[in-house]
Amino acid sequence: MGPVRVCVPGRGPGPAAGSGTGPRLVAEGLANQQIADRLVIARRTAEGHVERILSKLGFSNRSQIAAWMTAQR
Repeated sequence: MGPVRVCVPGRGPGPAAGSGTGPRLVAEGLANQQIADRLVIARRTAEGHVERILSKLGFSNRSQIAAWMTAQR
């Protein structure tokens, strides 16, 4: 399974493990290793996905992703 693009409103597509899956897993409070286990990817790959999500959204921490996801519902 290759990388799937996730679209963030106002930001272009970027790599993530499933459409919205990365942000959703971060919002669930999962650690990078837990995300990696759930998606069957390496921990370092999960770390990279989380960093790219933070960057694309202009956030500095994971709790901001959780708040953003809550606001999207």
